[in-house]
Amino acid sequence: MSSLSERPPVAVVGVPMPHESAALHVTGHALYTDDLVQRTRDVLHAFPVQSPHTHARVTALRVKPAYDVPGVVRVLTAEDVPGVNDAGVKHDEPLFPSEVMFHGHAICWVLAETLEAARLGAAAVEVDYEPLESLVTVREAIAAGSFQGTGRHLERGDAESALAAAAHVFEGEFEFAGQEHFYLETHAALAHVDEGGQIFVQSSTQHPSETQEIVAHVLGLASHAVTVQCLRMGGGFGGKEMQPHGFAAIAALGSTLTGRPVRLRLNRTQDVTMSGKRHGFHSGWKAGFDDEGHLVALDATLTADGGWSLDLSEPVLARAMCHIDNAYSIPNVRVDGQIAKTNKTSQTAFRGFGGPQGMLVVEDILGRCAPLLGYDAMELRHRNLYKPGDSTPYGQPVRHADRLEACWSQVSAGGDVEQRKAEISEFNASHPHRKRALAMTPVKFGISFNLTAFNQAGALVHVYKDGSVLINHGGTEMGQGLHTKMLQVAATTLGVPLARVRLAPTRTDKVPNTSATAASSGADLNGAAIKNACEQIRERLEQVAAGRLGISPHDVRISDGVIRGLSEGEDLRWEDVVNAAYHQRVQLWAAGFYRTEGLHWDANAMRGEPFKYFAYGVAAAEVEVDGFSGAYTLRQVDIVHDVGDSLSPLIDLGQIEGGFVQGTGWLTLEDLRWDESNGPNRGRLATQAASTYKLPSFSEMPEVFNVRLLEKAHEDGAVYGSKAVGEPPLMLAFSVREALRQAAAAFGPAGTSVDLASPATPEAVYWALDRARSSVLTASGV
Repeated sequence: MSSLSERPPVAVVGVPMPHESAALHVTGHALYTDDLVQRTRDVLHAFPVQSPHTHARVTALRVKPAYDVPGVVRVLTAEDVPGVNDAGVKHDEPLFPSEVMFHGHAICWVLAETLEAARLGAAAVEVDYEPLESLVTVREAIAAGSFQGTGRHLERGDAESALAAAAHVFEGEFEFAGQEHFYLETHAALAHVDEGGQIFVQSSTQHPSETQEIVAHVLGLASHAVTVQCLRMGGGFGGKEMQPHGFAAIAALGSTLTGRPVRLRLNRTQDVTMSGKRHGFHSGWKAGFDDEGHLVALDATLTADGGWSLDLSEPVLARAMCHIDNAYSIPNVRVDGQIAKTNKTSQTAFRGFGGPQGMLVVEDILGRCAPLLGYDAMELRHRNLYKPGDSTPYGQPVRHADRLEACWSQVSAGGDVEQRKAEISEFNASHPHRKRALAMTPVKFGISFNLTAFNQAGALVHVYKDGSVLINHGGTEMGQGLHTKMLQVAATTLGVPLARVRLAPTRTDKVPNTSATAASSGADLNGAAIKNACEQIRERLEQVAAGRLGISPHDVRISDGVIRGLSEGEDLRWEDVVNAAYHQRVQLWAAGFYRTEGLHWDANAMRGEPFKYFAYGVAAAEVEVDGFSGAYTLRQVDIVHDVGDSLSPLIDLGQIEGGFVQGTGWLTLEDLRWDESNGPNRGRLATQAASTYKLPSFSEMPEVFNVRLLEKAHEDGAVYGSKAVGEPPLMLAFSVREALRQAAAAFGPAGTSVDLASPATPEAVYWALDRARSSVLTASGV
C-alpha cells in the first residue's frame, strides 16, 4: 500500500458528513460572485450587443447613440483592447469579433450606472452586417468539408480483416444531441483595479489560473498583475472551465478603462445563447460479432460538432475515442475522429468530457444488435465485459477489471433482476398498451486529464500559533463537495479535529499555475497536494514533540488533537506543541505539491496509458412506457459504484445520484433545438429557457432509487485510497435509455430491433414503438 493511499486508524476521511457550506446554501448566506456587487461601491454594469445573424461580417459599428442614453459610461470595442483581442487559448475566439460566427455572438459591450441603462445603451448601438452562408448542423458541415483542429486515428488489430471474417456484421449511423449545462448560477465576473494598477477579478470559474492568463493577455499585462478569486460556483459541470475567461476579461478591461468596478452577469437567455454546450456527435459504424455474441471488431468514425471555435473540442474528441469501448473488450478496433466547424456556440467541456459520447456509440450498437443476434441485451453486455488481463484499444491495461463483474453481480442480486425480468414478461403479455423493460449497463471511465501536464496540483497550508489551521488549494467548489473532502484530508493528515481547520477561497495569488477543477480529478490532485503540505508540517511538529517527550520522532503519534508516544506516558495538546514549535522558530506553514505518476500518452499515435485508474459502476433501470403517447415512468434504479475508499460517503452518494439524473436528462429529456430553416431565424437556438428546454425534475425521479458504494475497493496510489466520483456516474444513465429501447421493442414481435433517437423524448419513444408495432401488422399481413 502506498503512503499516499494509506489511511490512519483514526481518520476524519471516510466519515459521512454534510457539505461544508450546506447550512449557508439553504439559509441564503452563501456568497456567490454576483452577491459581492452589493458590497462594492460605484459598480458599473455590462451588457452585450448581440448579433441577430448566424454568420455575418460586421461592416459598420456606430456606438455614439449609446452615449445618448442616460447612465451609459462607456462602450467597449476592439479599439479599446491594449493587449490581444482574443478570449481563448487557441487564439481563435476574438473578444470583439469583426465576423459574427453564431446567432447571439456579442459584438461589443456597454457599461452603465445601472443594468437597465446598459441594456438600453446596447439596444441603441447601431451595427451593419453583411450576411454570410452558415452551417447549422453537423451533417451540413460534413457535406461541406468544414472541419477544424486536428483529426485523430485510433487503431488496434486488423478491424477490416476481422469484419470480413466475422459471423455477423452490422452497420449504421447514429447522431445524438448535446446538452445545456443550465447551472443555477449563470456566468458572472466582478473586476476592480487598486491604486497600484493590480487587477482583481472575482469570477465564477472552474479554472482561475487560465482566467488569470486570458485577462492578462487581453490587458497586455504579466500574470502577476492579475489576481483571480473564485468563492464558489452555483454549478459548473464543465461549462465554466473555458468559457468564463472572456467575460472576466470584459469586466477587467472595463474596470481598467473607467477606474471603477465592473460587474458582468449574464441573464439566463444570454447565458444559454452565448455559452457552449456538450458536443453533439455524428457516428458511422460497422461492428462484427462471432457466433457466441462476442464483439470482435469495430470500425467507427466520430464527428464532434465543435461549433464556431475549437475551445476544448480536441481533447473532448480524444476522450470520446478512448472511451468508445466503454467496459467491453474489443480485440480489433479502428476509430477515426474529426471536429466539425458549425455556426453555433463554441461547444465545450461537460461532465464526462467526451467519454459519454464515445460510450453511447457502443451502447447503441449493443442495444440495436442484441435482438438481431438472438440475445437478451443484458446477457450480450455481460459476456463482452472486460476481464482481468485485458487492455484497452489504446494499450492501457484494465486494472481491477474484476470490479466490473463485482458491480454487475451485486446489482443483479441486490436488485432481484432475474425475478423482476420474469415479472416484466408477465406484465407485458397481459398489457397490450403498456410495456415495461429492465436494462443493465456498465461504466468504465478513465481518471486523469488527457493532457498530462494538467495532472498536477498545489496547496498552501498555514498552522497558526493557537493551533488553528488554514488551507488553500487550487481546486474550485461548484457544489460538488470538493472543499468538504479537502477539509477532511487536512484534518486526517495533521491528526486534528475537523473544527480546527478552515478553508480559504481559491485564489491565484495563493496557489499558482493550477489546473481546472475538471476531469473528476479535483479531489485526487488537490487532496494529494494538501496531504503533502500537511505531512511537511506534521513531520516538523513530531520533531518538537519528540524532544518534549524524550522519544524518537518516529514514535510520536498525533490523533484528534492529542500528541503522545507509542508507550504510556505524557499526553501533549496540539496547540501547546504548535506554540512550542513557533518559539523554536520552526516553520508552521508549507506549500504542497502533487503530480500524478505513471502517465504517458502519445496524442498523435493515440497510444499509451493516459489514465491513473478506471472508475467502475453498473446500473439497472426499469421503465414503463405508454403505447399511446410514448410517455414513460422510471420505476426503479439500482446502482453499485466504485469510489475506492470513500473520502466522504454522503458527498459521494450525492454525486452518484446527481450524475445519474443529469445523464438521464441528457439521454431522455434535454432537447437542444436550433432553427435549421432558411428563414430569418436560421441558426437561432429555440430552446432558450426552462420553459422550452426540459430539465429533470422531481416527476422524473425513479420511484425506487437504490445506490450503494462498492466495498473493499481500495485504490492504491490515490489519496487515502479513494477514487474520483464527479463524472463516471453520469454514464450509468445509459441503462434508462436502453430500457426505453427494450420497452419500445416489446410492442413488436420477438427479436425486434429498435433504433432510438437521442434524446429519447416521449415523442422519440412513441415513434420507435410505433415502428415496432407496425412490424407486427406487417408480419400479420395487415
